[in-house]
Order: sequence, then structure tokens, then C-alpha cells
Amino acid sequence: MSIKCEVKSVESLACNTFKILLQPEAPIEFKAGQYLLAVMGEKDTRPFSIASSPCRENELELHIGAAEHNPYAMEVVEAMKAALASGEPVEIEAPHGDAWVREDSDKPLLLIAGGTGFSYVRSILDNCLSRGVSQPIFVYWGGRDACQLYANDELTALAEQHRNLTYVPVVETAPENWQGKVGNVLEAVSNDFISLSAYDIYLCGRFEMAGAARELFTAEKGADRERMFADAFAFI
Repeated sequence: MSIKCEVKSVESLACNTFKILLQPEAPIEFKAGQYLLAVMGEKDTRPFSIASSPCRENELELHIGAAEHNPYAMEVVEAMKAALASGEPVEIEAPHGDAWVREDSDKPLLLIAGGTGFSYVRSILDNCLSRGVSQPIFVYWGGRDACQLYANDELTALAEQHRNLTYVPVVETAPENWQGKVGNVLEAVSNDFISLSAYDIYLCGRFEMAGAARELFTAEKGADRERMFADAFAFI
């Protein structure tokens, strides 16, 4: 469905990551974990995970990583800034994606994000916490360095507030006094779990990361291929 949205704000988070709030002209029904397409031209639409959950009333939140060497994303951020300044609406198409959270499942959840793939995980996590799910939730978030984990403090606080939530940050390059893990996020998961056969697993990151996770976890950790969800799986 194509719909016009007012750009409410464009906020710089950290490490060339921007938080954008959109208000659709009419409510959009979507499921936690789905994505939208930013319409840049007649044949130019660009996908971004919806970081907010459906429980937030008529507001869509995006987290866009837009470094200077990534014009594909940076052009969208600049278009959003221009729309905010002019008051002109932007066009999106939504919802899209089949990797939404399965609310009828009582399996423990493993949510894995690389970089701004956290926006996908954020929507699912917000949805689960707002519904008061009781099963264990594990969130693993990997980045090159601590700067990329722009919501680290927020997630740490959420894990302190919710007994069933475990948050594990993972960076490739760690600063002094780093409290998380160092290395590759998939290796961190593999080291921490003897078996993943009982889990619903949700992933978002680069396509190669999603593919590697599916092969590693099914081959070595007994993960159920049918209980692993990532939009990347539709393309690889």
C-alpha cells in the first residue's frame, strides 16, 4: 500500500545513524518485524526495517545507517531532511516482509542484529515486552565498535527491568572497560548456546551474515530451519 507520511523529525544518533519519525496520513497495519519501502522515484524504492512496533499509535520509526560512502541510504536521509524542512510529505509503501514475530509461539526468542539491523530487532522486542511475554528473550547485537551500538544503554536498562530479557552486546574492536563480548556476533551466540533447537530465531544484518547464521546454527546447534526468520532468506 502506498501512503504519504509527514516527516516529524530526523535525529542523528551515533556513527552516521539517523532516527526518523514518520506520521502516516492514515494508520498502517503492520506486524512487528516488517519493513517499508521509501519511494525515491517511479522505479526506485528502498527498504528499511520499521523500528517501532505496531503498539505505537500511528507513528513509524526508522533507523538508517547513512555513512558518506553509502549514498543508497544517505540519499534517503537527505530526502527526509528536505521534506522536514519544507513540510512536504514523503511517500512510502508498506507493509512488506515475512519475517515478522510469530505471536502465537511460546518458544524462547533469540534476536540477532548486525549494525542498524537492530531496527528490526527493536520492533520485535518492543512488541514482546508490550505484550508481556513470559518466555526468555535473548538479544545479541553486533557492531564494528561500541559507537555502532547506539542503543546500548537503553537495552542494558531494559534487561535490568525485565527478568526474562538478556542483552549481549558484541563488538569487533572494544574500548577500555568494555562490558560486553569481543569478536563476531554469530560466534558469540554459538559459544553461549549448547543447542538452539527450542528457539525461535530472528535475524537482521547483511545477507552474508543471515546466510552464515542459518548454516551454522542448523548444522552445529540443532536450530530448526523453519523457526529461523530473516527477510534476507527470501533473496539468498
